[in-house]
Amino acid sequence: MQTTLADRWRGRAEAEEAAAIVRKCVHCGFCTAACPTYRLLGDELDGPRGRIYLVKRVLEGAVPTAKTQLHLDRCLTCRACEPACPSGVEYGRLADAGRRLVDESVRRPLHERAVRAALRAVLTRPRIFAALLGLARQLRPVLPARLRTQLRPARPAGEWPRHARPRRVLLIGGCVQPALLPNVDAATARVLDALGYETVVPPAAGCCGAIRQHLGDPAGALEAARRNVDAWWPQLEAGAEAVIVNASGCGTQVRDYAHLLRDDPAYSAKAARLVAATRDVAEFVAEHAERLAVRVAPAAAAGDAAGAAVAGEATAAAAAPSATGRGGRPVRVVFHAPCSLQHGLRIRGVVESLLARLGAEVLPYADAQLCCGSAGTYSLLQPALANDLRTRKLAALERPAPDLILSANVGCIAHLDAGAQVPVRHWIEWVDEMLGRDGGNPVVRGAETGD
Repeated sequence: MQTTLADRWRGRAEAEEAAAIVRKCVHCGFCTAACPTYRLLGDELDGPRGRIYLVKRVLEGAVPTAKTQLHLDRCLTCRACEPACPSGVEYGRLADAGRRLVDESVRRPLHERAVRAALRAVLTRPRIFAALLGLARQLRPVLPARLRTQLRPARPAGEWPRHARPRRVLLIGGCVQPALLPNVDAATARVLDALGYETVVPPAAGCCGAIRQHLGDPAGALEAARRNVDAWWPQLEAGAEAVIVNASGCGTQVRDYAHLLRDDPAYSAKAARLVAATRDVAEFVAEHAERLAVRVAPAAAAGDAAGAAVAGEATAAAAAPSATGRGGRPVRVVFHAPCSLQHGLRIRGVVESLLARLGAEVLPYADAQLCCGSAGTYSLLQPALANDLRTRKLAALERPAPDLILSANVGCIAHLDAGAQVPVRHWIEWVDEMLGRDGGNPVVRGAETGD
């Protein structure tokens, strides 16, 4: 698509990059069928092709309006359009750049600016978020029904492994997950411990920067990236084998650090090495699937025997991931692959294969490529669209009658769980459960120390 930058944008790196991306677009329209908001609203300007045209006009000098801003805001940045594009348009980067350029010309109303500032300030600071979340949970009985459904009780994290291992990996600290879903990090550490790895969370690391990146604060996103590079670099130099990410939204952002810091001479080389060392937990664990399967078989057998003797199986299934389904049969699961996992990280089929290898019956469902509506802060900023998308997604996920819905990103899990009829969990929690429990508490066992 022919694009000529207006004088005001010439020499500006993000505008130059956006123009280069727009020029790849051939306006074929294959992307529209893959776009959740286009399928929901049926408006060309609420699909990738229409939004690319809006950004193109801004780059060429057109004055954007609040309507331009609205259509860009409605984009989930799910990136489902990217694998559908035959020309390799990097739509996610274009959407971020387009929003920033438009926001410079279109001043948001005061209440929108206040909400976005609050989200940037609260969600990216774990202690503040944890304190406010704890207060909200205490006030849950008097909150409006819409908020009550989203404030599910926290599941206990259980014990963190105490073993010192000769092999070590790092785990991103995150921002909302430690408070919202504390069991996910602990379950990750227990599974990695069973594989012979010690999990270290560097205290100086924090939010990956994705929230600030997508809320129009690129400087804040770069600050977060540099802070994490500084926190992880000494550990990598000291022999840590990988940076493990168990929230795929964070993983997508961390994998982009080399691009974000490409022009920073103090960080570009370090960021490139860090990106090379970053692994989604699914990639890392899948490499040890055979060893896990050997460990899981006795636990699954014990679970079958126990399941046959315990009444109230439905209640137990709602409380925690289960090794078996009703009547001792293999647990039936659907795996909701977050957009950040399947479109951002391009990891497809890995978790499903691992779950099946460990004894689950993994059920297919329709439109697995479509977004659930969470999309970071999207469910807070565009609640009506987000809830419509969740309703559609849950109808597809629950149609095969699973015992569990498993996913891989904190936002998706919280968003889906607020409306689901069956438990929604992180898949690593289920694997942790399969490794065995004693009286409801994780069993910390010995493990091999090498491959």
